[in-house]
Amino acid sequence: MTLSIFLQSGEWDTILDKKKGRHGIRWLLLITYVCTGVIPLLLLSNVVFKTTEKYYIEERKKELLNQANILSGHIVISDYMYDIQKAEEFGKDIEQTSIQGGFRIIVTDAMGTVINDSNKTEINKTYLIPEIIEALDNKDVAREQLNGSIYAVASIVNDNGKKVGAVLIADMPTDITLKMEVVNKQIYIMTAVIVLVVLAVVFIFSQMITEPLEKMAKVIQKMADGHLDQRVPVATMSQNEIMEVGDAVNNMAEKLQQVDISRQQFVSNVSHELKTPLSSIKVLSESILLNGEAPKEMYVEFLQDINNEVDRMTEIINDLLTLVRLDQKEVPVNFKQENLNNLVSDIVKRLNPLAVHKNINLSCELIQEVLADIDATKLTLAVSNLIENGIKYTDEGGEVKVVLDCDHQNAFITVSDTGVGMAEEELGKIFDRFYRIDKTRDRETGGTGLGLSITHSTVLMHDGSIRVSSRENEGTTFVVRIPLMHS
Repeated sequence: MTLSIFLQSGEWDTILDKKKGRHGIRWLLLITYVCTGVIPLLLLSNVVFKTTEKYYIEERKKELLNQANILSGHIVISDYMYDIQKAEEFGKDIEQTSIQGGFRIIVTDAMGTVINDSNKTEINKTYLIPEIIEALDNKDVAREQLNGSIYAVASIVNDNGKKVGAVLIADMPTDITLKMEVVNKQIYIMTAVIVLVVLAVVFIFSQMITEPLEKMAKVIQKMADGHLDQRVPVATMSQNEIMEVGDAVNNMAEKLQQVDISRQQFVSNVSHELKTPLSSIKVLSESILLNGEAPKEMYVEFLQDINNEVDRMTEIINDLLTLVRLDQKEVPVNFKQENLNNLVSDIVKRLNPLAVHKNINLSCELIQEVLADIDATKLTLAVSNLIENGIKYTDEGGEVKVVLDCDHQNAFITVSDTGVGMAEEELGKIFDRFYRIDKTRDRETGGTGLGLSITHSTVLMHDGSIRVSSRENEGTTFVVRIPLMHS
């Protein structure tokens, strides 16, 4: 098994692509912050500018309209509209007010004829613009024009309440323009500073995010090249999701390393297990060839030994093939409701002659009737392996006991013996393939070292579990848990 099996998804391909992993995320973060931060800031700046400009213009309208009303009242009080002798004084007064205010003043009569103009260009001309007509007809008005100027018009009302004319003040708000230029400049400076700060912060944060990813990508690349001892330095990372990914990568590396070690050990064990019978066959066959005048009985004995070694090799290969099929799930599990009482009883009856041969008491206790969804063939093999092991490793006069019980969810098959037992440090290894506590003793009993591995795989295929407890020279107990029902 290689690392490539674990790196087939698009996520890992992205991580291993250095350019995508480094620059892609960084630029993505930059674009994201620009879209969510800088662009709204620019829009906000524009809104602030427009709002401020509108505020100043509205204030200027009010100021000019107020000035027009004051001037209208002054014209009525001074009787400038009807006293011809005051025409010169009227002209000077309008001109001086225009200079002081920095705007143009036009005074019309009720018909819209200009009777006074601070610029002296429109006198005696009809000047019926919409603002003057509106002021003479309805109410005073101040309005911004298309060229940016402001017209403020107030009607002139005599003592009888009759509208006898209108005062127009036309202003080009240069002071507003100057103020807005200053405001606009300040907004631009502030926006530029904020944009620079945002970009700097984005760069720093993107570096904080992408740097650990780069380290992980390098580690994964080395792992893909076969260096499974590489680890991501999670100690230098902050407590966040990236650290969790780093931990996951390290855990994956640990498991891959364990799988690689197990694979190497497995190959070594298979080679050793097959080499032993092959060596025996070679020695026996050479003995036959070198002893041409040996008696027939010797030939028969040697051939019988060769046949036994071939049987042993066949048994090992069959067990290996069974394990491979179980690992690759090539063997389908046919769940069907079965009576476990009958299954366990049949196994005990079949194996009882082996126990009788060694003067071992093989007993079976069925506490209650148990029905479960199982693959009877596979579970029979698994339970048989446990009982056979109990018989093999129990001395004459000992006892092997099988107990069947259940609760509302699971069935429990317990196989206990009074055999040689195992040390506590051995218990975690007994389900490993070809693992033997005492290789010499296992040779004598004829085991392949694969029976417990097959049992363990079979139980897992039933979504169950198997636990073991043992003490040296006191015995061993296996407890198999199988769910009663499968969805």
